[in-house]
Amino acid sequence: MTKGRIAFQGELGANSHEACVAAFPDMEPVPNATFEEAFEAVRSGACQLGMIPVENSIMGRVADVHHLLPSSGLKIIGELFKAIHFNLMVNPGVTLDEVKTAVSMPIALGQCRKTLRRLNLRTEAAGDTAGAAKRLAENPDRTKAAVSPALAAEIYGLEILARDIEDEHHNTTRFLVMTADANPPRPPPSVETCVTSFVFRVRNIPAALYKALGGFATNGVNMTKLESYMENGAFTATFFYAEVDGRPEDEGLARAFEELRFFSEKFEILGVYPADPFRTRG
Repeated sequence: MTKGRIAFQGELGANSHEACVAAFPDMEPVPNATFEEAFEAVRSGACQLGMIPVENSIMGRVADVHHLLPSSGLKIIGELFKAIHFNLMVNPGVTLDEVKTAVSMPIALGQCRKTLRRLNLRTEAAGDTAGAAKRLAENPDRTKAAVSPALAAEIYGLEILARDIEDEHHNTTRFLVMTADANPPRPPPSVETCVTSFVFRVRNIPAALYKALGGFATNGVNMTKLESYMENGAFTATFFYAEVDGRPEDEGLARAFEELRFFSEKFEILGVYPADPFRTRG
């Protein structure tokens, strides 16, 4: 019996599916066509959690997610750094010399560009990695191969011709675990290293951002992320998403937040959660 359902974007067999299995093996992974639908599945209660990719070590931030995150109404309760591996998979019995085209989402094809060029394969864009594998299984084509996670080959009955074909083997994606609980329990004191994510919009006064962030420096708070976003199509970059080390109740961070609030017209904590051990690896 499962302990609940966890939403992700993509087809079964996607990297996000693998992340769900790695972090929550007892939960049922639920695929969604878009990030909006994945967020809504959690918001509506159809799923208890969401597994959402936010940035990749090679390709940078996942653009579709960052403008949805602050307005999602969801809270962050965890993070997961997952090594990303892609595999060249075909219909059973197909040999490498028959394959002419590699099919996958553009980001995945870009991460395997050198290998695909060496194999002299053309590329064809698809909506997502696992979806490319699913369509190849449903519509066999001896001239095509899907670039997808290994789990997709297992699910759709494909054969892997080449494993781990990504150009950079440090390829890592960071995922956030989301909940619809407006006040989720925070990590217990036994969790030594935490991350706090928050959003804010500064007041329309000179040097507002400089003044708003000054408290983090003077109170010794390590800010690990600061990104600006447009709101409602406006070209004034006054809305920010940030992450810092620590908990809001820590003395230094509490003082920094007090100063931030003074110079901001909007401030909201999106989550306080344990830092993935990946952060401290050499």
